[in-house]
Amino acid sequence: MISIRRATPADAATVHDLICGLAKHQDQSWAITVTVAGLQQMLARPEITYLIAERDGQAVGYVSWLERLSFWSGENYLHLDDLYVSGAERGHGVGEQLMRAAAEAAGGKVIRWEVAETNEAAQRFYTRIGATLISKKIGRWQPE
Repeated sequence: MISIRRATPADAATVHDLICGLAKHQDQSWAITVTVAGLQQMLARPEITYLIAERDGQAVGYVSWLERLSFWSGENYLHLDDLYVSGAERGHGVGEQLMRAAAEAAGGKVIRWEVAETNEAAQRFYTRIGATLISKKIGRWQPE
């Protein structure tokens, strides 16, 4: 049985391990620079939410988001940052349970996110749960 709960600052090491698991899965371990101490501070902020999925007390996945405001609609929405389920748990409904928990927390607000064009498995998953996928290019700029 899967239980889902909101992460607290005390869960920072667990959240860090999950984030590192996702980065490794995506061959992007090099991109992880956040520390456990940094996550403790982030998890204390009310606009940031991490939900952890656990089986028998072991963390097996998470979904994280920030609440944002759309200038186009004038309404708040949830910007999903990550959805991750550990390899052994994939295909057992954990991801869908996490997304349903995010939808419940959204209270009818729109949930938006990005997914890599090459991540076809994630695209199939999102389509299967009823999401609409819109093609966009993501810009990133870090001026000196």
